[in-house]
Amino acid sequence: MRILVLNADYPRFLAWFYRRQPGLETASYAVQMAARNASLFGVADFYSKNFAAAGHQAAEIHVNNRWLQAAWAREHGLAVEAPEPVSTGERRALPGWLQGAVKPFKPLLRPMARKIGLSPSLDAQAEQILLAQIEDFRPDVILNQDSFYVDTGLMRRIRRIGNPILIGQVGIEPSRREDWAVYDLMISQLPATVRFFRSLGVPSEVSHLAFEPAILDALPEAATDVEISFVGSISVDHRQRIALLEAVAQRYDLKLWSNRPDALPAASPLHRCFQNEVWGADMYRVLRRSRITLNSHIDVAGNEAGNMRLFEATGTGTFLLTDFKGNLHTLFAPDREVAVWRSIDDCLKVIGRMIGDGESRAAIARAGQARTLAQHTYRHRTAEIAGFVERVRERR
Repeated sequence: MRILVLNADYPRFLAWFYRRQPGLETASYAVQMAARNASLFGVADFYSKNFAAAGHQAAEIHVNNRWLQAAWAREHGLAVEAPEPVSTGERRALPGWLQGAVKPFKPLLRPMARKIGLSPSLDAQAEQILLAQIEDFRPDVILNQDSFYVDTGLMRRIRRIGNPILIGQVGIEPSRREDWAVYDLMISQLPATVRFFRSLGVPSEVSHLAFEPAILDALPEAATDVEISFVGSISVDHRQRIALLEAVAQRYDLKLWSNRPDALPAASPLHRCFQNEVWGADMYRVLRRSRITLNSHIDVAGNEAGNMRLFEATGTGTFLLTDFKGNLHTLFAPDREVAVWRSIDDCLKVIGRMIGDGESRAAIARAGQARTLAQHTYRHRTAEIAGFVERVRERR
């Protein structure tokens, strides 16, 4: 099969990525893509590499990377405008009170936000380049991992290019006003999201996130000089996460490698915890340095575990203390492969018990890493997706 994976990067990551490699934005498509993959950020080339290892032809497209996409266009004879210089990647944020007020209505507001330019979307030139890439690659299967930039309207235009099997991967609460029927299959790590799509008559399956073992080859051994870490986003969508981190910060030496949200009250103890944001390989190094790294799922996850941090932390062999969820046992053995907390007070007690017990931490970390390498790698996930594709073919 010919499989094309569509993805998008955070603007803050793109700004960081190009600013640390001056001149890269004018390099060839192959050079920029190699550098992007070497960063190890997000899913990098993990899907395409593992699809290829199974005998398929596969490639990734980073649809919102203006410099990378412009290089492809130039090399394929498309007349396109030169992209703007690399910026900071920062957008003016909504006031904190307004972010909180609109949070319950996000799934309903997303289509409207897209129309008035407040939601991520591709401009006409970016769409032109993407459609040309699809025409050039002629995929049998397209795996779309960003339904914001590549919305259902654009997917409908894509389907007209050879009628490929369309799979969408959604890890958040989906918009309720999109016509998801354009997809042959939707996958998500959240069972509630799978149930949502099935209620609309759209075939859907649970497919979890994963870890790429090749990352370990790029990570040096590191001293565990960070007592407690959290690496990830903090926003109004993470109220439980903020409450947990504030409680930990009041008692322990917590370090946050995260964005600093505008909505965070000035009195929050988290302000003294912030380090720089880290991406890709730098993030994995922070995990390696941590005696304990914390996990708290986004609020919308409800009682379902499955975020990327579960696999990133265990994959690197880090002791992970995560929030207990009803399905966690299907991924990891609680208290044997990952440590768990059921309340903020419980989390503080587990930290107090484990912070000085290096032997127990090491045993759990080893067991968690063994489970991830045995069952939760991109080799496992791509094989699972290939199986889904065969079922879609049978239905067609």
